[in-house]
Amino acid sequence: MKIALLGYGKEGQSVEAYFRRHYQDLECNILQDFTPAEVKEQDFSSYDFVFRSPSVPPFHLDNETSVTKYFFDHCPCTIIGVTATKGKGTTCSFIKSLLNSEHEDAHLVGNIGTPAIDSLDILTENSVVVYELSSFQLWDLQKSPHIAVVGTIEPDHLNVHPDYNDYIKAKSNICRHQNADDYLVYFSENPESVRISTTSPASKIPYPFQLPTPVQSAITIPGKHNLNNAMAAIAAVASYYNISPDEYLTSHEKAILQGLASFKGLPHRLEFLRELNNVKYYDDNFSTNPSSTRVAINAFPNDNLIVIVGGRDKTDNQDLPEIYEILRSPQVKSIILMGESGHAIANRYQDNRFIIVKSLNEAVSTARQTAEAMQPAIVLMSPSAASFDMFENVYDRGAQYQKLIKGLN
Repeated sequence: MKIALLGYGKEGQSVEAYFRRHYQDLECNILQDFTPAEVKEQDFSSYDFVFRSPSVPPFHLDNETSVTKYFFDHCPCTIIGVTATKGKGTTCSFIKSLLNSEHEDAHLVGNIGTPAIDSLDILTENSVVVYELSSFQLWDLQKSPHIAVVGTIEPDHLNVHPDYNDYIKAKSNICRHQNADDYLVYFSENPESVRISTTSPASKIPYPFQLPTPVQSAITIPGKHNLNNAMAAIAAVASYYNISPDEYLTSHEKAILQGLASFKGLPHRLEFLRELNNVKYYDDNFSTNPSSTRVAINAFPNDNLIVIVGGRDKTDNQDLPEIYEILRSPQVKSIILMGESGHAIANRYQDNRFIIVKSLNEAVSTARQTAEAMQPAIVLMSPSAASFDMFENVYDRGAQYQKLIKGLN
């Protein structure tokens, strides 16, 4: 067996480990820090597989594949696939929690952090996979999951995709290859989600829909967007049982209440950290674009908000007007600006709510002082930008923020 890896991140390392377990004579060629021209110059004809990492654009080689494509070709059980610009990780986690409450052998894989290929050896035909799918993982997918969920779709990753249409085309692969026996759950209030739904011949289930009061009350994480994420999950699990959401809500109420209540949210996604001196602190560091910051701010319509914003903008500062418009929400009382895009906002706009800082430590200290002066208040870090200007990645940014918040006394 001879394989090549275009990139050697988490998925690439898992691919190598998987094939070494299965092929003692494995020959593995790892390419890192390459240019598209360098790939095109190489002769890969002698390789069984050429695996591209998620953020590497497809080269359309005859033997080219990805973890997602390989997994779909070899998975022995039902796949529930979820995509959205934001919220797909939470929706996936709701789905798994609901399946767990039904005592299903459920496995959560994909963009949420667990390479799907790690699970192949332990899956059976009675398992069910919940697969979080980014546009990169969907880019050249030629099979679609039995149950596909499409949440809110908005512009993102346009520093990698050549344009928005390419991003939409990639997202559409989650349902483009379905058949009439499959299911598609889609967000009917988002035009792009509706547009993508038209590419599928599957049975279609739109959301949002009405939830009984006890079911709504079981959802412990804040925001209308999380209510919508829970609805998408309910529709997906109902589809797994080949029944309508209404029938599922009626016949499985106890399991639904247990599944929803047991999910407390994902790290760095509007995560409540603590309350100190009548100030609540939230971590929304997975916010890397304006839409996610909008959702976070709208989750607290009646509170005094101190928002920490800024990082590396993914649109070459083209979305700064949108970010500033979101920050003009009346509940936002003070804006702590840090990082590249934060300073760019300060240079472009004049606003007496702006406080410019040079470090995360200074941002937290300033936010605390500001919030305690107007208590009750909420400190929300929702950067609306990538992390690479000051941090290793979004997890590093979130972890450092949480450490500072937990160290307050």
